[in-house]
Amino acid sequence: MHTSRKSAIGFIFITLLIDIMGWGLIIPVMADLIAQLKGISVNEASPYGAFLLSVFAITQFIFAPIVGNLSDKFGRRPVLLLSLLGFGIDYIILALAPTYGWLFIGRVIAGMTGASFTTATAYIADVSPDETTRAKNFGMIGAAFGLGFVLGPALGALLATWGIRAPFYAAAVLCLLNCIYGLFILPESLSKENRRPFEWKRANPLGSLKFLTKHPEIGGLAFSFFLIYLGAQSVQGNWNFFTIYRFHWSEKMVGISLAVVGVLVGAVQAGLTRVVVPRMGNEKSIYLGLSLYTLGLVLFAFATQSWMMFAFLIPYCLGGICGPSIQSVISGHVPPNQQGELQGALTSLMSLTTIIGPLIMNSTFSYFTTDKAPFYFPGIHFLIGAVCMLLSIIITYKVLSREKKENPELRKVIAGKDLTDVPMH
Repeated sequence: MHTSRKSAIGFIFITLLIDIMGWGLIIPVMADLIAQLKGISVNEASPYGAFLLSVFAITQFIFAPIVGNLSDKFGRRPVLLLSLLGFGIDYIILALAPTYGWLFIGRVIAGMTGASFTTATAYIADVSPDETTRAKNFGMIGAAFGLGFVLGPALGALLATWGIRAPFYAAAVLCLLNCIYGLFILPESLSKENRRPFEWKRANPLGSLKFLTKHPEIGGLAFSFFLIYLGAQSVQGNWNFFTIYRFHWSEKMVGISLAVVGVLVGAVQAGLTRVVVPRMGNEKSIYLGLSLYTLGLVLFAFATQSWMMFAFLIPYCLGGICGPSIQSVISGHVPPNQQGELQGALTSLMSLTTIIGPLIMNSTFSYFTTDKAPFYFPGIHFLIGAVCMLLSIIITYKVLSREKKENPELRKVIAGKDLTDVPMH
């Protein structure tokens, strides 16, 4: 049983790794593929890239609770295996897509099957016998994300030299091989006596957001949290389109830059936050991190040479020290038995930024690189992101200043110099 559990945990780790790697594999070539299929320039293709990101996020937002509830009824194993099969089919569709419409279909399928992330985490909880083991096993999720964000873009950059479709075929092969492997070694983790009937009311994707309406005291901080992730979409949703257009980067260069981002983010989340935050405290870490985010985005907006984008990644990625701190402060506003609901609500807010963020940022970038715009400014979307970060600083400052005066019990949480590990999505 121990060997079976160990093999299962290894399978889940590989599944999560492939999920993240698959995204990183295709990002370096996606901009050029869309431009090629639409017969337009890369800057004009940017809004079409945003549509793909948004439809993926919308589909995932809708299907995440549905898939989670299906796994409670039918078990984790069939849902995970079907998810891998779906991802494999998605990447094959993207690799063979003759038109942009087929990319759209592929992203819908990916959104439906990618919603199995909740099932993977449920599987980990099922097979972890105690709290210590569960914490250790959940820690591998962060490791899979970090490793995937480094390996995916790097491998995508390498494969892109063989052709614009090569990364899609590679991602498909990885998913299908893992599906076949899981078919033989993955045991079911949810016993039949612990299963429950499927209920549509529990599968409501907007249900988790209702939690925020029950806790108006965290409304300002939740809005600040929303603005942070909305501003980050100026980078996440448009990095490849901007750098290819502005600096004529190749797919290989885009992949290398994303791998650098993965290394920097991993260093900040795994190392720097554990040193800086306990010494500075939550509040100062939030202000410093958001200021670095703002600075990085402003620098991106006015960059004139390729090397500057790499140099400016340093302050931008250092801004990540604010993430665990702001989540810690928000978590301090609700009791322990509601932390799960809170994290679900915050995850839903992040999903909403992925839906609307690319549409705003990519469309603005595209418009201000055309003759229709009142002035030419390819980096304007980065300034929009910087404004979001700046507003987040102002809102957070006002909320925390008021709470320190009105609620002395929250002062320790806001100071937070004894920060415990808070998951950063």
